[in-house]
Amino acid sequence: MALSIFTSGAAMSSTNALNKSNSILSTAMERLGTGKRINSAADDAAGLQIATRLQGQVNGMGVAQRNVSDATAMLQSAEGAFDEVTNILYRMKDLATQAANDTNGTNERDALQAESDELNKELKNILTQTKFGGESLIFSMGTNGTTFTVDGGKLGKEMAFQIGADKSESLKLDLTKQGTGGTTDLMDKLDKAFGFTTTTAGVAAINLSTGSGAAIDTITTALDTVGTVRSTLGANINRLGHTSANLANMKDNTTLALGNIRDADFASEATNMTRNQMLAQTSMSMLKQANSMSGMVMSLLG
Repeated sequence: MALSIFTSGAAMSSTNALNKSNSILSTAMERLGTGKRINSAADDAAGLQIATRLQGQVNGMGVAQRNVSDATAMLQSAEGAFDEVTNILYRMKDLATQAANDTNGTNERDALQAESDELNKELKNILTQTKFGGESLIFSMGTNGTTFTVDGGKLGKEMAFQIGADKSESLKLDLTKQGTGGTTDLMDKLDKAFGFTTTTAGVAAINLSTGSGAAIDTITTALDTVGTVRSTLGANINRLGHTSANLANMKDNTTLALGNIRDADFASEATNMTRNQMLAQTSMSMLKQANSMSGMVMSLLG
């Protein structure tokens, strides 16, 4: 090998080895610092595209889980209101049954009627004032405090709950279209069962002063209707429970797949960092030795 001042093959080889080691060392340190194997598209172009889709799906499922929790809470609020309505109707039926007995006189029946009227007022309060997030759930009361809208609450129209990361993943609940062929309007039945008008709310035709047993049938019809509504709400609450469990399972497995693609292997990267630190040091030592070889040329001129 000829001695030369301008060109040193050993120095160039050592410089290339040093640059390569520093590049790999920098990548390893970046991955260890961020915890990610893919920090830019240059690291793994195909992997980045897959990871981006998976991350979007994971994020969407996380939001969907919150949606399911909110929907469950709303339906449970409505079902809880109907539970109290049921308890009131139980008491009203007891009063109607007692009033139908002729052992009671006018005074006794007047007392029974007074309690029934107060219970009717509370029925109106529950059915028109039960709200979720400031919006009426069952029936909505007008600003004047007397008139109300039967279909003004959330349950009076179709509701769609977004329960997944894709547009098609939704749960629809419409109490106005139940039963075979979607022909049963539960909200309309509820309206008729309670005998609502534009100014009052409560069970209609509850007149206990006459001792007639007709009130018993009226309240029984109301109980049956409320039971149907509650069963529909309960079925959807149970469905949302299974939806939540399935979302959690899918999210966990999708996150695992995302981690396999995106996350850094700390053992492997730590090994790469240590190895290339040593290679960089030896390359620098060899570069120093290669540069000293040019000094041997000067000895030929001495």
